[in-house]
Amino acid sequence: MPAPPPTPLPRRKLPIGIQNLREIRQEGHYYVDKTGMAVTLIDSGKYYFLSRPRRFGKSLLVDTFKELFEGHRELFVGLAAETRWDWSRRYPVIRISFSGGVGPDGSHLEQRIRENLRINRVALGLALPPGLPEEDLAGNFADLIRQAHISRGERVAVLVDEYDKPLLDHIATPGTAQRMRDALRDIYSVLKDCDEHLRFVFLTGVSKFSKVGLFSGLNNLEDITLDARWSALCGYTDADIDSVFAPELPGLDRDEIRRWYNGYHWLGTSVYNPFDVLLLLRKRRFASYWFETGTPTFLIRLLADRQFFTPDLAGLHSDAALLSSFDVDLIEPEALLFQTGYLTIRASTASTPEQEPVYTLGYPNREVESALNKALLPAYGVPPRQLLLAQTRLRDQLREADWPGLQSLLQALFASIPSDWYRRNPLAGFEGHYASVFYSHLAALGLDLRVEDATSHGRIDLTVLYGGQVFLFEFKVVNATASGAALRQIQAHGYADKYRDRGEPIHLIGVEFSRADRNIVGFEVETLSP
Repeated sequence: MPAPPPTPLPRRKLPIGIQNLREIRQEGHYYVDKTGMAVTLIDSGKYYFLSRPRRFGKSLLVDTFKELFEGHRELFVGLAAETRWDWSRRYPVIRISFSGGVGPDGSHLEQRIRENLRINRVALGLALPPGLPEEDLAGNFADLIRQAHISRGERVAVLVDEYDKPLLDHIATPGTAQRMRDALRDIYSVLKDCDEHLRFVFLTGVSKFSKVGLFSGLNNLEDITLDARWSALCGYTDADIDSVFAPELPGLDRDEIRRWYNGYHWLGTSVYNPFDVLLLLRKRRFASYWFETGTPTFLIRLLADRQFFTPDLAGLHSDAALLSSFDVDLIEPEALLFQTGYLTIRASTASTPEQEPVYTLGYPNREVESALNKALLPAYGVPPRQLLLAQTRLRDQLREADWPGLQSLLQALFASIPSDWYRRNPLAGFEGHYASVFYSHLAALGLDLRVEDATSHGRIDLTVLYGGQVFLFEFKVVNATASGAALRQIQAHGYADKYRDRGEPIHLIGVEFSRADRNIVGFEVETLSP
């Protein structure tokens, strides 16, 4: 007799947008167990800072710490922490969050701080002492910590979630951001003077502002953002996807899930964005779920203002100092791209006593590469309507090797950029503008691209692998008329040799842009049969 079909795995609720451990555990949601790592972190030190992109599970991690310190054992039954935590001790917890915003001009920051302190006082049953004005925010916070320790007989766990949101919400208005930075610095500096009353301190947010700017004096705050031991403290690993979410995977292409949403690296285990995975499992289709929840307007404008060569986004180089160079009046694009999750660490050189490692940054996955480049194109002058029309045709033209159609399409793309845009935009004189628009247009389609593709003979400007074919692009900027130099360079350097063993047609494509015409004036193709 044939073996009976396997019993379907039981399905649970998907915890989309839920940042509360109690709700997840008591109402039958899937839960990826991070509690063992949480206990290990608590046992390893006292003051911690962690930067992770938005929608990455930071608030759930903070809530997990809270439930641990408050001793709610029933929530941890069957989890890694159950047998490792001392449930006989209960610690007072002060939890502060700035997720609610501080008003369009930052005027509500002090009100939000007062609300946070009041909520914690009520939860701990502690009154504001007579004579201490509620407006003395630093004094109020310090008194709350001391009273919590004395009243409960255990030192305090202070958990700060979205510590940087007031600053990031107003990063485009430096004056407002500086004022809020100074107010927040006064609050965070309280922790330095309350050490004897503190058991554990954990601050988390999207960005890593410099210690001098925001954490002045708090020298013992350990940054675990790039510590490989804690790389998977937030986010889902491949093992998590295959085990916890196994009942949801049938019918989905596992390799595509990996290509679309995996790839975030902080020098350790690669992880997925949880928000993307949960929305995919619910909607059963691939889309830019995470990106669409917060278009990075300020970042797009910054890249355009700095005349950023967009092909470089696939392979930037940086060191730890540059990745940490972030403050209200010092914003490096590399740091902002990395901290907000639009780039991640793809490789790292070895660290030596004499030299810090150098990191290679790149897109974490297909979602980010496609969505970010699509958002960049309007800032580089391409009208959204023209972008939509071109995208509906470009894939077919590549697949069918329709070179006249492709040339016409790309010329129409550049012709659609209004002449007024060139007059008023500094990008108009930026030679890399032409290649940036060309590259971002292809990247927006989610194609398999290789920028500055290294061969034994040199570097190919752009390689595209699509539809069982190989497309090798070389770009040149000329004064007026085409010279044929772009195609000759591909031929002379034997760039095709790298891909001959694939057994696929290889197309050598030389593209020349004219400074005078602001368009493609040379488009030559040679096809090599397999």
